[in-house]
Amino acid sequence: MEDETPAQELPGIDAAFADGVIEMIPSSFPTVYSWDYEVNKANLRALYDRAKLEQWNAQTNDKMPHPDWSLDVPVNDQTFPDARFAISTTEFWGKMTPAQRDEFRLQATSWSLSQFMHGEQGALLATAKIVKSVPSIDAKFYAATQVMDEARHVEVYDRYLREKIEMAYPINQYLKTLLDQVLSDSRWDFTYLGMQIMIEGLALAAFAMIRDYSEEPLSKALNTYVMQDEARHVAFGRLALREFYPHLDQAERDEREEFVVEACYLMRDRFLSEEVFETVGLPVEECVGYVEASEMMRSFRSGLFSRIVPTIKDIGLWGPKVRRAYSNMGILGYADVDTEELARNDEQVAQRFDARRAER
Repeated sequence: MEDETPAQELPGIDAAFADGVIEMIPSSFPTVYSWDYEVNKANLRALYDRAKLEQWNAQTNDKMPHPDWSLDVPVNDQTFPDARFAISTTEFWGKMTPAQRDEFRLQATSWSLSQFMHGEQGALLATAKIVKSVPSIDAKFYAATQVMDEARHVEVYDRYLREKIEMAYPINQYLKTLLDQVLSDSRWDFTYLGMQIMIEGLALAAFAMIRDYSEEPLSKALNTYVMQDEARHVAFGRLALREFYPHLDQAERDEREEFVVEACYLMRDRFLSEEVFETVGLPVEECVGYVEASEMMRSFRSGLFSRIVPTIKDIGLWGPKVRRAYSNMGILGYADVDTEELARNDEQVAQRFDARRAER
């Protein structure tokens, strides 16, 4: 049975639609019951058990790990160093006053964290869709814990933006396009592929860069906690799809590989932050040209795919088109990265962070 709820059946929200606070995209996908409650996929059930133990609180609570919201977040060259911004080596940066540079730091930080927040809401909706449509009861159980994880992630980024940065940006067009594709497709494995592997994999790498190089302690803490969850989420997609994809015919595999290539280009282009340059009054096209040509952006973009490329290879979508695209993007070398080792390291970093917090 197909599930489709047209906008006219949701009364009382016309004003919210008109203001752009609520948006609806058409979607139709099956609702799947599973009457077999036995453990059929032990690896997914083990992941579910881990997720129950690794929950944390987005708010202050003495009984669970939590971020320290009492920390101040001054926006200056100490908390957000010049090296984080590609235009810091250009003539534009040299002509800015210290106040203008701090304003740029504020805008750029708000923009990047806003995209993380919007992406987490997309993950919240996508995982709820997985609960509804995936056939395995073990996958439904784990996906239910991820729904809670994603709600918490939206909560922490929203609070950080409202209380510490005091501003937020709308969703970027490239991210919106990808989320719409993932959420509107009726096939459960496309939701896994687009969200669990592509979007979550890229987010995991971006969060790692903030965690490992940020000078701002609250942002560092938030991303450390979020990464512990995200590592499980990517593992969830990998475990489910590497069992499913070997059974597809070549035409079905080609369709999914085409989506992988398109999604990678969309994600590569989502970090140009054109909206920030426009907001602060800099020439957008010229600044984007500087960013695209910068060594920092090349390195950053390359690192973003360090979690995606080996996972795509692991689940078997490794045809000539994917390999050619990854070669053109300069990221084919990540194919042999040990993703399970990276995930273990993410968990250990979070545990060490909790231990240091407890000592203090």
